[in-house]
Amino acid sequence: MSDVLLLAAVVMLILLFLKVPVYIAVLGGSMVYFLLVPNANPIIFAQQAIVGTEKISLLAIPFFVCAGVFMNYTGVTKRIMDFCEVITGRLAGGLAQVNVLLSTIMGGLSGSNIADAAMQSKMLVPEMTKKGFSLEFSSVVTASSSMITPLIPPGIAMILYGSIANVSIGKLFVSGLGVGALLCITMMILVGVISKKRGYGTIRENKISKEEFFKALKAAILPLLLPIIIIGGIRIGIFTATEAGAVAIIYAVVLGIIYREMKIKNILQGLKDTVVTSSSIMLIVAAASVFSWILTKERIPQTLAEWMLKTIDNKYMF
Repeated sequence: MSDVLLLAAVVMLILLFLKVPVYIAVLGGSMVYFLLVPNANPIIFAQQAIVGTEKISLLAIPFFVCAGVFMNYTGVTKRIMDFCEVITGRLAGGLAQVNVLLSTIMGGLSGSNIADAAMQSKMLVPEMTKKGFSLEFSSVVTASSSMITPLIPPGIAMILYGSIANVSIGKLFVSGLGVGALLCITMMILVGVISKKRGYGTIRENKISKEEFFKALKAAILPLLLPIIIIGGIRIGIFTATEAGAVAIIYAVVLGIIYREMKIKNILQGLKDTVVTSSSIMLIVAAASVFSWILTKERIPQTLAEWMLKTIDNKYMF
């Protein structure tokens, strides 16, 4: 690794530590490299930033962001939360368990961990504190469980990775199901153990009846079908991962019509939120594309791979 690249990485980390916006921090580190390396053409800096945002697959990001925003305006989130309460009502931790399961299910609807954390901060954290949970515990559960969201299709992080690394987004979606489910289960076990130690109670003591279960399932069944439609459509070949985003928006609007909760003003506000969120994501993508080009030029992935193969000869250590 060259000294200039090391300096660029240090500058980027310092800017991140100073809470500078991510895209500015990454671009700042990249700019240091282009300014100090004699044969680095500044035009490439601009080219890579623009080229990085021109991939067709990245269209899925505003589509899925828009679908997730619309879901919040159609009453879908409330119906999903009620369903989660029925399933986890008797588990230790009560609303904390709902928090984890809701993040997992919402991953199949919004695909954005930021949107999930913001939504649950408003809906669940106040209720958790009222029920006796500490604010610290409620906040940490909300932040930690939101990391499950991008693993469940259609996770926006998977779309970004697939676009930058030229990996099949459809295959990433399928593989994310197992990882997301495993993380959900382990986190629910951890929440249960901590809740028992701290004396956090359950939502209900009595066993749920079949009527209660099917009533909650009936209200949530249409939103729960969205991940199945997306994964099934991609795997069968009806539409691509990008086109699946458009399908998700149409589905969200249809749910809004069925539930009669989405108004014209909600659509306009949803589109505004989509533009703001998508813009911030695309700025990060542009910055990451520049830094990715630098790492490729300096052969950092190859150097790390060679070092690992030479240093680590034990398969378990590897």
